[in-house]
Amino acid sequence: MQGSWFRQLVLGGILAGATLSVPHAASAQTEVKTPYWASIQRDKAFARAGPMASYQIEWVFRRKNLPVKVVKRYGVWRQIQDPDGWTGWMHSNMLSRKRTAVVRSDVSAIRAGPQDSAKLLWRAEPGVVGELGDCEQGWCEIQIERRGGWVRQDQIWGAGEP
Repeated sequence: MQGSWFRQLVLGGILAGATLSVPHAASAQTEVKTPYWASIQRDKAFARAGPMASYQIEWVFRRKNLPVKVVKRYGVWRQIQDPDGWTGWMHSNMLSRKRTAVVRSDVSAIRAGPQDSAKLLWRAEPGVVGELGDCEQGWCEIQIERRGGWVRQDQIWGAGEP
């Protein structure tokens, strides 16, 4: 499969299917405004070409808790953007509002506090996903499995304004 390191790491391949026309009018939404952060709630989640189950499946995400940005809403469907910038449509039951973040392309230092001088606890490799806590002054709390610490906000995707 071609693509970035991230897509090769966490996404499944393209599946065959028929493409149908896009419905012309989106329903009015009074819920959360887009864009907003979410995460994949399932071990296997399908992203489609459009906002209906009859649209072709374009990618299979096989990474529970992976952060995504919800950029549009259409009924129970969400247009999501992954860390590579790829977009597709996913049913809302595949998503969670739990905030997570993924380490970008560089190995990132996880520190005991929100500053470069804080004790180095460990390093996280690219593609590692953790649960996101509060962010302040360019640093975010992150919990990876059962270990917590602070990471520079510019070293992760899924933090800050969507």
